[in-house]
Amino acid sequence: MMNTPSFRLDGKVAMITGASSGIGARLAQSFATAGAAVALVARRRDRLEALEQELLASGAQVVVVELDINDHAALPAAFASIEARLGVADVVINNAGIAAPATFLKTTADVLHDTMSTNFESAWHVTQEAARRLVAARKPGSIINVASVLALGAGPGYAAYSASKAALVSMTRSLALEFVRYRIRVNALAPGWFVTEMNRDYFATAAGEEYLKKIPPGRAGQLDELVGPALLLASDAGSYVNGVTLPVDGGHSVALV
Repeated sequence: MMNTPSFRLDGKVAMITGASSGIGARLAQSFATAGAAVALVARRRDRLEALEQELLASGAQVVVVELDINDHAALPAAFASIEARLGVADVVINNAGIAAPATFLKTTADVLHDTMSTNFESAWHVTQEAARRLVAARKPGSIINVASVLALGAGPGYAAYSASKAALVSMTRSLALEFVRYRIRVNALAPGWFVTEMNRDYFATAAGEEYLKKIPPGRAGQLDELVGPALLLASDAGSYVNGVTLPVDGGHSVALV
């Protein structure tokens, strides 16, 4: 796929939030391999710098931006820093997110606020800043929101998380219509269960292993299985794909359990 011209990202600048680990780090690696210059955005500078060194060693162009994605006032400076070194970000991955599973009656106001702020509001503000700059530069672009299988269905204990990701899916559809005139596509990925830092401890337990056996694919996804779908949405291979939420879940969303 990396050698298929339409899936290449040569000449593109990809900004990835939540790039210090998990899905964000894997997409950064794959986008760099596909030819993109990559801006790594997250709070943990040590993790970002380790990934930066790995990507630089492969010949990629990389910028590290230490940023709390909830600090909306810092976004213009972050984007300006990326532009100064790499150019206008024309592929934007809203990947930063949190999860604090709890039943509805035990979900505190603070947890609800933090979940909506990080998973939805931060993506709103990042997208707004990115789109303003793309429109001003008269450049086409691709914005990819990392939603969740739980935006398409429900699971006990995930009311706040599901609501935040469902809001992200709704925003994806709305912005796809608004931005098409500017040649900016907006799509979303809806990953099923992938083992990351957020859920690794749970899936290492007997209960976690048993849960994975019950879902349609019978296993968690491998991070490499997100690469192809993400490249499709980011590259010219997906030039006529807009407003779509693409489940990458082994069929889990067909029958949530």
